[in-house]
Amino acid sequence: MVGKRVGFLNAMERDTRLDQVAYSVLDLAIIRESHDPRDAYVRSLDLARQAEKLGYKRFWLAEHHNMAHVGSSATPILIGYIAEGTKTIRVGAGGIMLPNHAPLVVAEQFGTLATLYPGRIDLGLGRAPGTDQTTARALRRNRIETVEEFPNDLDELQLYLSDENVDGEVRAVPGEGLDIPIYLLGSSMSSAVLAAKKGLPYAFASHFAPSQFISAVRYYKENFQPSQDRKEPYVISCVNVIAADRDNEAHELATSFYQMALGIVRRRSYPLRRPVKSMDGLWTEEEAAAIHQMMACSFVGSKATVKEDLEQFQEVAQVNEIMICSHIYDQQKRLRSYEIAAECFGVKKH
Repeated sequence: MVGKRVGFLNAMERDTRLDQVAYSVLDLAIIRESHDPRDAYVRSLDLARQAEKLGYKRFWLAEHHNMAHVGSSATPILIGYIAEGTKTIRVGAGGIMLPNHAPLVVAEQFGTLATLYPGRIDLGLGRAPGTDQTTARALRRNRIETVEEFPNDLDELQLYLSDENVDGEVRAVPGEGLDIPIYLLGSSMSSAVLAAKKGLPYAFASHFAPSQFISAVRYYKENFQPSQDRKEPYVISCVNVIAADRDNEAHELATSFYQMALGIVRRRSYPLRRPVKSMDGLWTEEEAAAIHQMMACSFVGSKATVKEDLEQFQEVAQVNEIMICSHIYDQQKRLRSYEIAAECFGVKKH
């Protein structure tokens, strides 16, 4: 775990058993250097099929825009592509950035997906634009929705998906009355407050914004108000995992991830590059420190190392589900990483 020795929190005696925790996948359809978006989509479907075989609960795709090497901008279309190519795994958005879209359009899009793939579609919602402000304006045109309007947009979306809107002047067809679970996504306290108030499951972006993770989850659990759909709080934490058969191999594979993260620090979009022997000379000490802090919830190593780190993480976090994001250049090694991660959660090696 990057930053593991510093420690998240002084943990008391808590359950660390990973076989009691659901495990899932977050994918951004990252484009590899010298490859095109189609390659990213084919690799995503390949991963989803393997994840299904390994018992992963869900496969989520995240909306991003104006990022040259992130291919998940048309998120609902990709969700349909993955759902069509799989059979049982849940597929969804992690998430749709609701301020970018009219709630009615989101209800219709996910109503269509849920009609085509019943019982398999999730709708995770974020309050950020998933891009820069200039691109956000291009997406929204004359709409003036901001993050402050997010609770109202959420209410409107829930209305369109409800049975109670059957006599409404504006209706979502398809969408109305369908079972489409909604999850609130966040990287700070704001969404934790709203998720607790609305009685919705909560997914935290601890894979790139860990600083408020513990406090946000604690607040959500302590202030959760049961709703019609959920009686108990439910927390998903997203983390980075780079696993291999040996520790040194995993650390070398992780350099592709670090190079991509370096682009974030430099406010540029870097493709997923081939791994290197060392990051020395590629980043400064300040950049390395910033990346290690941002990626504190990252687990790199062999099965034994990753399992131990995940158990320590769960000892502190006490989440219901861990969602794994793995940025690895070589597809076979990426698939192997997810296989090793599944073994950490109790899946027997095939």
